[in-house]
Amino acid sequence: MRRLASLVLFAVLAVGLSGAGQPAPKRLIEFSQTDLADLDRVSAYLNSITGLKGDFVQVGPEGQIDQGRFFLDKPGRMRFDYYPPNSTLIVSDGHTVAVVNRRLKTIDRYPLSSTPLDLILADNIDLRRNGAILAVKHETGGLIIEARTSSNRNKANIILAFTDPVLELRQWTVLDDQGLETTVALRDLEVGPVTEPALFVIEDPKRPVGAKARD
Repeated sequence: MRRLASLVLFAVLAVGLSGAGQPAPKRLIEFSQTDLADLDRVSAYLNSITGLKGDFVQVGPEGQIDQGRFFLDKPGRMRFDYYPPNSTLIVSDGHTVAVVNRRLKTIDRYPLSSTPLDLILADNIDLRRNGAILAVKHETGGLIIEARTSSNRNKANIILAFTDPVLELRQWTVLDDQGLETTVALRDLEVGPVTEPALFVIEDPKRPVGAKARD
């Protein structure tokens, strides 16, 4: 369950705007000019971020809570480091996404290009023209964007929450195929380049500390 929750986390981080390895689905609805302007504002906000770090709290479908520290560095690099007792670490070095279980000393690797992650980690984001966006909603002090991760879905399974009128990504919620929700809330955000390149190095958890990788 921990590993599945982690996979959900990094899929949602990609802003859920297309399925992994799939082209953006054709949009089924027409947005108002106000909605399109909001999508342009969010795109500009995301494109203005070259680096971001902070803390996160993840609430699972059964109420289980995990916490950790995250780092994003464009283009293509990110790190989600869960605090104990969760032993999960998720790292992208700009080419590969690795999901590491430090307790079991296992690692699963995925090409960045085959996951939705490259959307939020890319230099150019355009939500106005992305067909996966299904709704733009307003609430007091907030802007909500609903999206789907696959053209096979008729309903949104990603909900992104931003503060408004000063935009800041605050949390996202993902719904699985059974309708169960996992929410990730961000806090204590710091915008700016991440100056610690070692954070994005993917290391084999079975290799002794300090050992060099074989060619």
